[in-house]
Amino acid sequence: MATARVIVTRPAREAAHWVEQLGARGLAATALPLIAIAPCTDPHAQAALAQARAQLDSYRAAMFVSGNAVDYFFGQKWPLTLAAPAPSAIKTRAWAPGPGTVRALVHAGVPRDRIDSPAADALQFDSQALWLQVAWQVRPGDRILIVRGCAAGPAPGTGQGRDWLARQIEQAGATVEFVVAYKRGAPRLTPEQTALAHAAASDGSWWLLSSSEALAHLASAAPGLPLQAARALATHPRIAQAARAAGFGHVQECRPALEDVVASIESAA
Repeated sequence: MATARVIVTRPAREAAHWVEQLGARGLAATALPLIAIAPCTDPHAQAALAQARAQLDSYRAAMFVSGNAVDYFFGQKWPLTLAAPAPSAIKTRAWAPGPGTVRALVHAGVPRDRIDSPAADALQFDSQALWLQVAWQVRPGDRILIVRGCAAGPAPGTGQGRDWLARQIEQAGATVEFVVAYKRGAPRLTPEQTALAHAAASDGSWWLLSSSEALAHLASAAPGLPLQAARALATHPRIAQAARAAGFGHVQECRPALEDVVASIESAA
């Protein structure tokens, strides 16, 4: 029996990468981005971002919550000046919670030997796994920068992982500073994407879920979508719980690594 199609729900940039990688492994995959990414246009946030860029070398480390955080922090839309050195010249450690963020940092010009990330065999690619690798770097009096996104609208958005990491850093005696580099929002699905969502809810497709926020956006973008027969592959226990609450009839968990995703799908074929 042919392996079912995979619906990749990550933001567009990451979704395109996953579709390509899954296709290279012989799996039919289609992008259905359920989180829209855009620049943060708030003047105060822009000023804080510019200041963090200019002072990056004053931080012990900068943690980037995602590849989008890297792109919007090191993007070429801001001028390189003597006060804002090229990434290759920065001595600050760069912390990445997963492989996608590592790829973005390397692409931005950050030397690989200055990037810290969870071990390749970590059960999860998240803040807890990252902390196991970087805790030894943090000393009392250090400043640590966390580059994040925020939810569109009046609420700043929450992030359990980054908030947990901030508490660990503060308990080690260092200071945490947050800066917003981009904003996340609900997508506006095209008629074709809406049709895809309805088809994938009942045709045996695997919904690859990597964010609880994406599930909330699905509910608002395609209200009433019948998910009783839908299958979800969740890359974190919290996401699996959210998928069940959203109504997915079958939810399976796996590590957020390509090999594990492929193995999970092929074993269920």
